[in-house]
Amino acid sequence: MNSILKQLPKVRGSYTPNAPMARHTWFGVGGPADVLFSPVDEGDLANFLVACPLNIPIVTVGAGSNLLVRDGGIAGVVIKLGTHIKNIQHNGTCIIAQTGATDADVARYAQKVGIAGLEFLIGIPGTIGGGLRMNAGAYGSEFKDITILANGFDRRGNRFTATTADMGMAYRHSDAPAEWIFTSIELQGTKGDITAIRMRMKEIIANRSNAQPRGVRTGGSTFANPKGSKAWLEIDKAGCRELRVGGAQVSQKHCNFLINNGDATATDIETLGETLKKRVKAAGGPSLRWEIHRIGRSQNEGTQNDQ
Repeated sequence: MNSILKQLPKVRGSYTPNAPMARHTWFGVGGPADVLFSPVDEGDLANFLVACPLNIPIVTVGAGSNLLVRDGGIAGVVIKLGTHIKNIQHNGTCIIAQTGATDADVARYAQKVGIAGLEFLIGIPGTIGGGLRMNAGAYGSEFKDITILANGFDRRGNRFTATTADMGMAYRHSDAPAEWIFTSIELQGTKGDITAIRMRMKEIIANRSNAQPRGVRTGGSTFANPKGSKAWLEIDKAGCRELRVGGAQVSQKHCNFLINNGDATATDIETLGETLKKRVKAAGGPSLRWEIHRIGRSQNEGTQNDQ
């Protein structure tokens, strides 16, 4: 880890060696990142990418709301944009947001300036960058419906601009290259009534509170909905409501949410998820696809990947 620090370029932001990733995910689990880098602006990020040796792995994280970091931690550098790169502004009915901004903050900003069509963002936990990467959605809308352009840098620090077609956005998925680091996005709304927008957002917040577990450590929806069904329904039909593995448990309130009861490991949570997939399949259900992004090394392995 110290050898990695010695290879990294000077930055205006901050490096944190051996950074505990449990502090940066909603699940509250996972091993340390070799180095955590928080750039102060896009220029700082670009300069880092240009000078960082290509043999050093790089991963970008947002709020950690839909992220499971494995117990062995993350090799290389984890870039966290939400500390500084989170400005929001607008031009007419277009919102221009940096990707470290939270979805909820963008929704609230749009409401204040009378831009409709982005209310659903209040129901999505996490940052704009994470939502864009996975084409997150809620209440009948998703990122590809409102995205005009996304901007960012590739692994070598070259700037890019991409449309939804360039990114191959589909249900809870995009084909954007893994090395792309999104830094800003242009979102298209419509002129709306501030009061009506506020009321719609209140409805979404109330629906979410009634339907989803609150006040517990969770990572949002675990699996994408299979075609023609709902993931929670398939899990429930397979008899898995409240199923446990170690300190991890299926939520009684919403079967597509996994909960850290306080002493869960990342292995517990991932094992529980894989058990749900197997039981749903054995019960004659569809193959479930992880919606939670899983990264890092298992406790006893030197490899890391996302499945």
